[in-house]
Amino acid sequence: MTIGNVLGWAVFGLVAGALARLLHPGRDPMTWLWTMLLGIGGALAGGYLAGLLGMDASNGLGSWVAAIVGSLLLLVGYNVLSARSGSLSGTSATNDDYKRAVFDDLSRGPDR
Repeated sequence: MTIGNVLGWAVFGLVAGALARLLHPGRDPMTWLWTMLLGIGGALAGGYLAGLLGMDASNGLGSWVAAIVGSLLLLVGYNVLSARSGSLSGTSATNDDYKRAVFDDLSRGPDR
């Protein structure tokens, strides 16, 4: 494996992970490194699932679709396994809760 291959995987993972995070509803706070690892893991998981379904995801548009779908599945799985309730009553967080949290984060500014 050459340095070009490693850089290719890194860029591919970063773009696929970022697209999956854009498509996934809710907050997914993570750094660019975790986004890259999400995309690489999603590419591996999506490629494996595509192979099980008899599809070729080795290059072209199929590899992008497999990586993004795999990343989305990893995000959903992570959120299901780490789900926390939004209040003490046991109800889950609503979209308004997410909007308030984002506004609170932005209103604090970069100095925190």
